[in-house]
Amino acid sequence: MVKKTDNPNPDFVNTVRESAQQIWLAGLGAFAKAQAEGGKVFETLVQEGTTIQRKTQAAAEEKFGEMGSRWSGLAGDMTSKAGQQWDKLESIFEDRTARALTRLGVPSAKQVEDLEARVAELAEQVAKLQKAAAPARPAAAKRSAARSATPTAGTKPSARKRASP
Repeated sequence: MVKKTDNPNPDFVNTVRESAQQIWLAGLGAFAKAQAEGGKVFETLVQEGTTIQRKTQAAAEEKFGEMGSRWSGLAGDMTSKAGQQWDKLESIFEDRTARALTRLGVPSAKQVEDLEARVAELAEQVAKLQKAAAPARPAAAKRSAARSATPTAGTKPSARKRASP
C-alpha cells in the first residue's frame, strides 16, 4: 500500500497534473482526428493495396509466361530428340531386316523393280516379234491344218506319231 506523504513542493504536483491533463487531451484529440479522417485513411490504404496487388499480379503473370515458354521450348526439344532417336531406330531396323532378307535370298525392292522393268521390256520385244512373224503364220497354220486333215486309218502306228504335231 502506498503511503501518503506530505509533498513539500506543490508546484511539482501541479506541473505533473497539468502534464497528465495535456497528455489526456492529446490522446482524445488524436482519437477524434483518427475517427474523422479514418475513412479517408482507409480509402487510401485500399487504393495502395489495389495498386500493389495489380503490380504483383502482373509480375506473377509475366513469370508464368516466361516459365510457360521455357517449358514449351523444352518440350519441343524433347520431341525433336525423341523423333531423331526414333528415326535412328527405324533406320537400324530397316538395315538389319534388309541384311537378313539378303542372307535368305529374298530380292530387295530395287531388284524387284529392275526385274519388273526387264519383264516389261521383254514383253514389248515379244510383241514386236509376234507382229513381225504374223504374215508367216498363215502358211504355217495351213500346213498344220493339212497334216491334221490327212487320213491316218491305213498308216502304220509309227507313221501316225510322226504325222501328228
